[in-house]
Amino acid sequence: MNKDTLLNHHLVPKHEILSKKEGEKILEKYGVTPEKLPAIKENDPVAKAIEAKEGQILKITRESPTAGKTHYYRLVSK
Repeated sequence: MNKDTLLNHHLVPKHEILSKKEGEKILEKYGVTPEKLPAIKENDPVAKAIEAKEGQILKITRESPTAGKTHYYRLVSK
């Protein structure tokens, strides 16, 4: 599956790499260290497609008819 097909698939939520400053704000907001975030592997197909690297924080935006938009955060790991 090519990158565009993967990222635009209706079952794949939006993934974006947060800047260092954005990541720090999220960690402060939730009062956690990066290691306390759930992990996503660096070799995950979407992480590879967006070229995420170990130590970066990803913001995943999911849309639901009942919950609306929700955001999830993952720490990229090896």
